[in-house]
Amino acid sequence: MEVRQLQIFRTLAEELSFTRTAEKVHTVQSNVTAQIKALEEELGTPLFDRLGRRVTLTDAGRNFLPFASQALAAMDHGQRAIQSGAEPSGPLRIGAPESVLTYRLPRVLHDFRRHFPHVELIFVPYMSIPFALALEAGKLDMAITATDLMPSANIKSIRLRTEKVFLLADSSHPLAARPSVKPSDLTGQNLLLTESGCSYREKLERILALGNIRPGNITEFSSVEAIRECISLGMGIGLLPAIVVARELRQRHLKALQWAGPDLDIITRIIWHKDKWISPAMAAFIKLVKYKLADSDR
Repeated sequence: MEVRQLQIFRTLAEELSFTRTAEKVHTVQSNVTAQIKALEEELGTPLFDRLGRRVTLTDAGRNFLPFASQALAAMDHGQRAIQSGAEPSGPLRIGAPESVLTYRLPRVLHDFRRHFPHVELIFVPYMSIPFALALEAGKLDMAITATDLMPSANIKSIRLRTEKVFLLADSSHPLAARPSVKPSDLTGQNLLLTESGCSYREKLERILALGNIRPGNITEFSSVEAIRECISLGMGIGLLPAIVVARELRQRHLKALQWAGPDLDIITRIIWHKDKWISPAMAAFIKLVKYKLADSDR
């Protein structure tokens, strides 16, 4: 099995086109075909289905992809470590939710850039697949994620801090003046929520489901800032981390409801695949983010 074969396989898995793959790896299409055929013969199973002009990964191909990506990433990091004398350098791909990326990471980025100018930081704020799957596929080196439960036994993590999460409304909302707001008080209320899969949204949905509580309309957003603005316009009750609305709460533009239900707070962690080689750049980033983002009482 050759490195060139793995590179061509990974590119074809991304492009699903022999023509575009040949262009990306700077070779002719017949060579792409020959390399993939040789790899399939060595593995003893087809990695792609060719249906006319359509190319799709087989189950074996999907299973093999994360291992091929990890092998290529490890070789790349190893070459960089040797060439740079273990000085942090090269690209570092980090996934993060919008709230963490916007409100927690800028000060980390500022210090990291000052100390490690040869590292190319690439932040991914949102992916169509969960971060855990992106780590297994080698699309990310690590991720900062908000979750109380680890998504996979293949993921290693370090706890950073607990983020407070509030139910919020504008000051004229009927629930804003209540001394306490119970889960049942959300019956029939219009909710402004992040997209499905968000951990603190899932916590609220579990609470409502356990109580057989049905809210009114649910409006779903991909942007926490859009939710914040819609709350201020009186469009409903929103669920957001405290860091997103800290200024609005200080200026009393929004009101945090006096929630009397189960805890909505969420744990922020830095995660990576257990088999991932910790490069000097990764080690430096983990050390800095632990120092900068850890709870003050820790």
